[in-house]
Amino acid sequence: MTEQAASSPENLGRRVFNRRLFAGGAVVATGLTSMSVAGSASSASAELEVPTAPAGGTVRHMKLYVEALADGQLGYGLEKGKASIPGPLIEMIEGDTLHIEVINTLDIDVSLHPHGVDYEITSDGTRHNNSHVEPGGSRTYTWRTHVPGRRADGTWRAGSAGYWHYHDHVVGTDHGTGGLRKGLYGPLIVRRKGDILPDKTFTIVFNDMTINNLKTGPDLKATVGDRVEIVMITHGEFYHTFHMHGHRWADNRTGMLSGPEDPSPVIDNKITGPADSFGFQIIAGERVGAGAWMYHCHVQSHSDMGMAGFFLVAKPDGTIPGHDGGHTAHGAGSKESGDAKSTGDSKTSGGDAGAAHHH
Repeated sequence: MTEQAASSPENLGRRVFNRRLFAGGAVVATGLTSMSVAGSASSASAELEVPTAPAGGTVRHMKLYVEALADGQLGYGLEKGKASIPGPLIEMIEGDTLHIEVINTLDIDVSLHPHGVDYEITSDGTRHNNSHVEPGGSRTYTWRTHVPGRRADGTWRAGSAGYWHYHDHVVGTDHGTGGLRKGLYGPLIVRRKGDILPDKTFTIVFNDMTINNLKTGPDLKATVGDRVEIVMITHGEFYHTFHMHGHRWADNRTGMLSGPEDPSPVIDNKITGPADSFGFQIIAGERVGAGAWMYHCHVQSHSDMGMAGFFLVAKPDGTIPGHDGGHTAHGAGSKESGDAKSTGDSKTSGGDAGAAHHH
C-alpha cells in the first residue's frame, strides 16, 4: 500500500488538494465524522471546519512514466525514475479535464485505461483501436468528468464522482493481463464539490494473492484522530473480502453517512472481485484508540497465505500500544512490510506497500 502524497496532475495536489492550504497552513485532523458532528453536544465542536473539495471545471496536464522495476515488475510514475506499485493516486473534481502524457520507457507496447471517467475512443488505451503507446514513444490521453444532472428525456444522469482506478490494457495480452500482474495499475479518485478531504490516503490492491504486488500487506501509518481515506482495488483471478479491524464505514460512494437519516449500511467487511474498486474515510482509532489494527482478506486461506497487513494507529506521542514493530499480520517469522507510502502521497507509490498521492 502506499500512503499517497497528493499525486494527481502536475499541480493538482500541490495547489488544489494540499491539506495544509485548505487548513490555512495547518494540518486539520478534527476527528469528526458525519455521525459525531450530528450527535455532538458541543456547538463549538459541530462548527469545526474540515477541508472540502472546491468546485471543478479546471483543465490540467500531467506526465506519467512507464518504467521497469526490480524483479521484472513494472510501474507508473509522475517523474522519471519514480515509478511505483501501485501507481500515483490521481485526483479530479467533477467538471475537471485532465490531459495525461504517457511516456513509455520500455521496449514493449503499454497503455493507460481508466475506469469511471469520460474519454473518447482515442483515449481508450487498447490495441484494437490503436490507442496504445509504442516502445520509446509517448501519447496523450484525455479524461473528462461531469457533474450529476438531468438528461433531455428527464432521466437522471449520475456524476463522475467515485473511487475508480486505471491500468494497462496491452502488456502480455490485448487485455493487459501481463501488465496487471506486473504492477501497472493505480488509484483514481473523482470528488464532488464539497466532499470532505482526508488527512491521509492509502491504496490497497488485492492482486491475485498479493497486496500491492507484495506477499505481505504494507503497514498503513496514522495518528489517533487523523481522517484516513482508503482506496481498495482488486485485480487478478480471485474474489476476496476486505476487512479492517476496529473500524467501520458506510457502504456508499463516500464511505461516510450524510446524516442520521442516511439508510446506507455500516460495514467492516466487503466482497470485492476483479476490477472492483471502492473507498471510504474513517477516523483513525475513533472509539477504539491507538493500536496495530489488522486489515486482511477474510477468505481464510488467503489471509493465512499473507494477504494481511496493519493499520498502525499511534498515540500523539508516536507510541502504538502492544506493537513492537517486529511482528506481522500473518505470523511470526514473516518479513515485515515497509512503510505505507508510495511515490505519490497516499497518492503515488513506489515499490512501497502503500502509495502516496500527489494532489
